[in-house]
Amino acid sequence: MATKAMIFSGRATRYLAEKIAQSYGEPLGNAVVTVYSDGEFQPSFEQNIRGRDVFIVQSTFAPADNLLELLMLIDAARRASAKRIVAVIPYFGLARQDRKDKPRVSVASKLVANLLTAAGVQRIITIDLHADQIQAFFDVPVDHIYASSIFTPYIESLNLPDIIMASPDTGGTRRAAAYAKHLNTGFVICYKQRSKPNEVDKIELVGEVEGKNVILVDDIIDTAGSITKAGKLIMDRGAASVRAICTHPVFSGEAYDKIEKSVFKEVVVTDTLPIKGESDKIKVLSTADLFAEVIKRALRTKSISSLYKFKVK
Repeated sequence: MATKAMIFSGRATRYLAEKIAQSYGEPLGNAVVTVYSDGEFQPSFEQNIRGRDVFIVQSTFAPADNLLELLMLIDAARRASAKRIVAVIPYFGLARQDRKDKPRVSVASKLVANLLTAAGVQRIITIDLHADQIQAFFDVPVDHIYASSIFTPYIESLNLPDIIMASPDTGGTRRAAAYAKHLNTGFVICYKQRSKPNEVDKIELVGEVEGKNVILVDDIIDTAGSITKAGKLIMDRGAASVRAICTHPVFSGEAYDKIEKSVFKEVVVTDTLPIKGESDKIKVLSTADLFAEVIKRALRTKSISSLYKFKVK
């Protein structure tokens, strides 16, 4: 019986799946999607997967077709008698809807977890969930890995003096504190108030940054409004420089233009989402080697905790 994993991809994340498969040492599996004239589509595996460990790589960012395609691939693998079906979800979409924050709304991330389980997934591999509690929404094992193992070596390679970490909002305090502890430096917090999603009315800084090289750390950059305002505030308070690191570059609306016009020296992101615009300030670090190593360890039932530089607690 073959012991190598079979790695497949949905259309949305094929660019990353190809790199993961190359790092793993096996060719990307042959899965195709037939699209009909009315927009309906049908994924299929074009090779035998019976009795095999199947890893399906697909981020579930908008549009919803990306999630539906992943669900259909999982269902197809189950019906084709795959031994084990693992969803590798670099960006877990709808993760910001992780609680009932007002009456009569959906807890969409829990709904997605239910859908994936119902489709037949047996394990989830993902990176930097927006909220740790999302792991508990699943009734199957979740390997939640951290981009700190990618970002920390890069930060250290900059050899910057007087580094200080920063969070663009109070929700990211633990993340900034974890980086600061590992790097043996301090951190500051930006406090923001919103009247509606994606718009910041007011932002304040808690802590001193004068003369410091500041690194803002976040899990998601969406419209880039909050983080660019935080960067400007930090520079206005006397910082020597400011950079941003972020795992998931959603980059919607005018995000690319805002970043290009921002005070940032650079915005360092991963490739969990495709970069569709252009800015000389954006630097992309790949997650392919990290995901490939996690796949190897999942296949061999080995621990993945040693891969972490640190965990956000």
